Amino acid sequence: MRANLPLRLTRAAAFSAVCVLLAALGHSAAGGTGPATWAFGLGGAIVMLVALTLSGRERSTSTINVTLVALQAGLHELFGLDGTGAVLTLAHGQDGSGHGSGLGESLGMLLAHLTVTLITGWWLARGEAALWSLLRRLGRRLIRLLPPLPSMAAVLRAPVRTAVRVASGGVLLRHIVSRRGPPLPAR
Repeated sequence: MRANLPLRLTRAAAFSAVCVLLAALGHSAAGGTGPATWAFGLGGAIVMLVALTLSGRERSTSTINVTLVALQAGLHELFGLDGTGAVLTLAHGQDGSGHGSGLGESLGMLLAHLTVTLITGWWLARGEAALWSLLRRLGRRLIRLLPPLPSMAAVLRAPVRTAVRVASGGVLLRHIVSRRGPPLPAR
């Protein structure tokens, strides 16, 4: 089953809202400030574009989780461009100010991001499965409402009408108009 444009836009908007808001809330909780408005808008547009590309049909839980993890990492990097730090610098043991942050903090942040992202991915996958299940059930019910098509046996058993033969034994029929012959001369 494939999705048409209104359903694709709705699914992509829901995925984008969850993904971008999750990243912004995590960024605010960890850094104390929210992402810049331009970063929030750009991140939302990028996630919406990716989600719209993938929303043509039902996706598996693993596809949703992998996409969500990749987008969360990208959003975290984008939100970190305003000077609050980014995943890549934290992985090397530095925070956004250039000071060492320790392996425990960066590992804890990585585990927190991964845990929240996987829980959110599972939640989105359950919603995806419920939506497609509902659409399949609705489709089956709508098909049942259609009138049944005639079967081939019924078509083959249809009565055959034969032409009635008219006796032409020299009797003139009044209701027949004969227009055979050459055209009349122009006057």
